[in-house]
Amino acid sequence: MVILGIDPGSRKMGYGVVRMEGNDLHYLGSGCIVTGTAALHQRLLVIFDAVSAIIEQFQPEHMAVEETFVSKNVQSTIKLSESRAVAMVVGARAGLEVFEYTPMQIKQAVVGYGAAEKGQVQYMVKNILRLNGVPQSDAADALACAICHGYTHKVSKVLGLTSGPISSLNGRWRSATKW
Repeated sequence: MVILGIDPGSRKMGYGVVRMEGNDLHYLGSGCIVTGTAALHQRLLVIFDAVSAIIEQFQPEHMAVEETFVSKNVQSTIKLSESRAVAMVVGARAGLEVFEYTPMQIKQAVVGYGAAEKGQVQYMVKNILRLNGVPQSDAADALACAICHGYTHKVSKVLGLTSGPISSLNGRWRSATKW
């Protein structure tokens, strides 16, 4: 299974692609979609085109997207949500199964601690995927999202769940959102 992970952003969006074979995760690619400082509609178009090209290149079956966190700056939260929505629409239009995970779920799956710092996430992504170097922060977050989905999907298959992946949140099990 090939998984595209997305770390949303309106100026810089991280992406990471992994392949899960049995219990093993393999790195396929990662990077950042840099949209610059153009008007929002132009930046969203850049995201649309770039995510479309990434999907065409890697042919993933699943897309895992980090949920938007609510910041004190409402305008930033709205722009982040809009960029995230564009990526999700591109994935859905391409026929991918699209899943969402909270930052806490992603950090818990990759680091083992839901309040982990960025450096810890980067370090664990490097080790899990056996990379030569530490990936850039946004790319590492996207790879972590893909890794989280790989692990979550594997657990749901082992448990025989058919309604979508499961994830642990505050010690309870709940279904992750599936589009």
